[in-house]
Amino acid sequence: MALLQQNCARIIGPAPLPVKVQMSKSIANALSDAARVLSEAEVADARREAAALLTSLLGKDRAFLISHSDEALDDELVKTFEDQVRRRASGEPLQYITGVQEFFGLSFEVSPAALIPRPETEFIVESALECLATRPEAPLLLDVGTGSGCITIALLRERPNARAVAVDVSPAAVALAGRNARRHAVSERVAFLVADAVSALAPRPMFDLIVSNPPYIADEEWETLQREVRDHEPRTALTSGSDGLTMIRRLVAECAVQLHEGGYLIFEIGYRQQAAVERMINGKVWERIAIRPDLQGIPRTVVLKKR
Repeated sequence: MALLQQNCARIIGPAPLPVKVQMSKSIANALSDAARVLSEAEVADARREAAALLTSLLGKDRAFLISHSDEALDDELVKTFEDQVRRRASGEPLQYITGVQEFFGLSFEVSPAALIPRPETEFIVESALECLATRPEAPLLLDVGTGSGCITIALLRERPNARAVAVDVSPAAVALAGRNARRHAVSERVAFLVADAVSALAPRPMFDLIVSNPPYIADEEWETLQREVRDHEPRTALTSGSDGLTMIRRLVAECAVQLHEGGYLIFEIGYRQQAAVERMINGKVWERIAIRPDLQGIPRTVVLKKR
């Protein structure tokens, strides 16, 4: 019998070792691990950011994550999620990873070609809509430094009879804005141009409203910015000379000729820039309507009217 067993062992081979089965992560475990990685990387609101990445991947909302916390995730999805978490931990902005950002109730495609739309810039849209109420029914708008196109597109969505010209010095930003215009079905009412401010346009009154979110950070402040901004967002859309006011000076000096009488110029400014901006406003050309604060009380949105 012993000899028979030995022969069988030689033929069949040794008994196989138990196979260790790799179990997929649940939603709860994936979120917990991601939040820990982001927290260790000093990412603020680590749990919220981890949830935002996972909801984007799943195409679900946060309520789904809670109600399906024990549900297992596909291994490939877990791998993609963990890769995105590593990117976020390294400082890449959440919006560039997911590729979208909400602005004025609309979802915009975003990329490193342009600034990520921010809540304070919505004050430009709100101020512009107030001003447009006094202009012709079918106004023509100009957006200087359009970036993702968020300001122009939001205005065109709110004013179905309006038309616009939007310029940016970056071809990649103009292409991005064009995709967002098609995304929101306004592309037939806006012309996008690769241009430096108003230099490509005829020096005559054409517009009822000019809007701009210009660069306004001083060159020397660049290294002090958050890594998410400094290492990923386009510097040309952020810095503007030694005091941060180079582009704003151009707007105030050059845009009046492009506006009809009674037309408006609306633009965003940075922290502690109000006094300097007020000094550059020529009272013979412009009537200062308002300098409106943002939600933190910082003077942010300048509204001028051509005399």
